[in-house]
Amino acid sequence: MAQMTRRRFLRRAGAGVFGAPMLAKGVRAAQPAANKPAAPRKAPAGKPNILFIITDQQSATMMSCASNKWLKTPALDSLMKAGMRFEKAYATNPVCMPSRFSLFTGHYPSAISLRENGQGQGTERFVPLAMGHAFKAAGYRAVYGGKVHLSGKLANITACGFDQLTRDQRDGLAKECAAFLKQPQDRPFLLVASFINPHDICYQAIVAHAQRSGSRRGNEAVRVMQEAEKAPQGVTEEQFYKTLCPPLPDNYEPTEGEPKGVAAGLKDRAFKPWIRENWGENQWRRHRWAYCRLTERVDRQIGVVLEALRAAKLADNTIVIFTSDHGDMDASHRMEHKSWTYEQAARIPLMIQYPGVTRPGHVDAQHLVSNGLDLLPTLCDLAGVKPPPDLPGRSLKPLLGGEKPSSWRSCLMIETQFSHGVTDGRYKYTLFDAAGPEELLCDLQTDPGEMKNLAAKKEYSDVLRRMRKALAEQVAAHNVKLPYDVPSQ
Repeated sequence: MAQMTRRRFLRRAGAGVFGAPMLAKGVRAAQPAANKPAAPRKAPAGKPNILFIITDQQSATMMSCASNKWLKTPALDSLMKAGMRFEKAYATNPVCMPSRFSLFTGHYPSAISLRENGQGQGTERFVPLAMGHAFKAAGYRAVYGGKVHLSGKLANITACGFDQLTRDQRDGLAKECAAFLKQPQDRPFLLVASFINPHDICYQAIVAHAQRSGSRRGNEAVRVMQEAEKAPQGVTEEQFYKTLCPPLPDNYEPTEGEPKGVAAGLKDRAFKPWIRENWGENQWRRHRWAYCRLTERVDRQIGVVLEALRAAKLADNTIVIFTSDHGDMDASHRMEHKSWTYEQAARIPLMIQYPGVTRPGHVDAQHLVSNGLDLLPTLCDLAGVKPPPDLPGRSLKPLLGGEKPSSWRSCLMIETQFSHGVTDGRYKYTLFDAAGPEELLCDLQTDPGEMKNLAAKKEYSDVLRRMRKALAEQVAAHNVKLPYDVPSQ
């Protein structure tokens, strides 16, 4: 990110925290949605193209169109002009490889016994069932650029039915996608643009922990992260923390009644408990500043791709999907990184734009959605493509046009390295592997920061039993093996 001069800082401060965003050419910020969404236009004839944009480690709230005033994401905001956003969208498992397995196969990562980044079991069974093959068989050109990070045999993206556009995950990916979109297209395409950021935020804690022992670590990701964490030039430390740097989140402190399984899980990497115990307020706030700047960086890259789509006059017949594989704790409960059922790690951005089908500017805050389970059946439904067999997810097509589906899921399971959880949209219940097992029950309506564990409260005993039953049913339905039985009483 280019350094900010003192003059630029003062100009921004005069217009508010960041003032009016500078938009990439051709990218217009989303206008606030009216009380009544505009009627969608008629969808064009013929099979639609598909542009599937994925970022890495971007929480649901990390967009200015999601009312985050500490960053500006004009490219992502522009998707809301003819698109819509799902507020209650979750990853199947909030860490890279398990989540990406779901995104490209439509199944929970437990189908290959994958709970963390590593090698799953039986991945070869899913290679012919991957997204690329489904669309290739329907006459699409399936093209993949950027980060793959899939497990086992699925790591070979060409074996999964895709042509590989580029392995670059940053500016080079944006340029290659733009060049592809400018080419004459003789058939519909599925283009996956998989960007790495804001994942570079991971290295802030890793580097801080390493430096205490005198070790050094340097690569492109570290350099990008260190550039992002710098304060603007010409701005004093006092001005930086008073005016520019995001404050601590409301749920900065650990959850009251935090299960021991949280501390046990943090011990999987030495830097995690060290950071929790040793970082102070300003270090956590600097983390949040860098996370915003890395998100803005990837938004600019996405803007290059979206501008190319418009310049090629393909936007009216292209479905644009934007999501992320998982979020980041970003100082919530004094944690960073991912791998938890907490909202900051598990809830992800999900926007779909398809002119003539999606309701412009609409936010669906009602339906529970899984990006890993639901995107593959949705894309197949919208494009008239035969989906792979036995997908457990649901097509979002009825929700895009404002229809009321005859039925929808009443709960959604979230798998993690350390636990299994379930939410019904209001309550979230998590069963930890360690220490017993242990339970966490939160009311997302009255306690959106998940600051109070209600599992031991007598007045919530009925809710606890209901959520236990919901998790047990999800575990049985998806053939998940737990280290402990779900408590029944």
